[in-house]
Amino acid sequence: MIIAVCGPHEATPDELQLAEQVGELLARAGHAVVCGGRGGVMEAVCRGAKRAGGITLGILPGVDPTQANPWVDYPICTGIGEARNLAVVATGQAVIAIGGGLGTLSEIAFALKLGRPVVLLASWDLDHHQLHRSVHQARLSYATSPEEAVAFACSSSQPAPPT
Repeated sequence: MIIAVCGPHEATPDELQLAEQVGELLARAGHAVVCGGRGGVMEAVCRGAKRAGGITLGILPGVDPTQANPWVDYPICTGIGEARNLAVVATGQAVIAIGGGLGTLSEIAFALKLGRPVVLLASWDLDHHQLHRSVHQARLSYATSPEEAVAFACSSSQPAPPT
């Protein structure tokens, strides 16, 4: 399974630590990681995944594969800038968001629109009432630890039952 991990380039030390732990846990569970491929949370999750022998994909905003962080196995150049956020979450079967810049918020919204399960770890506090008005069957969880985030993402990545 491929799990998308989203988070800010300008991450805090706590967010970086969480991301690295999430990457390592995902890899140990046998999952590949897809992210935006650059720095901050993206680099930390890839570093953690690689430390545990995992596979990493980086969906880059530009056309230069050397812009990927050194822990990306497969840089995917898009040339579409921030619009690549949609490709990141569409590639994952579930999404873990760590921290929160505006790019992360856009990835959360795209993932929910696509029906992907989303797990928030030290991320945005979203209004469930508003989400359920906007997104049918929003699958959103809040995690308090990397272990919980990975468990939620992996258990909720099954397709939602038809309505």
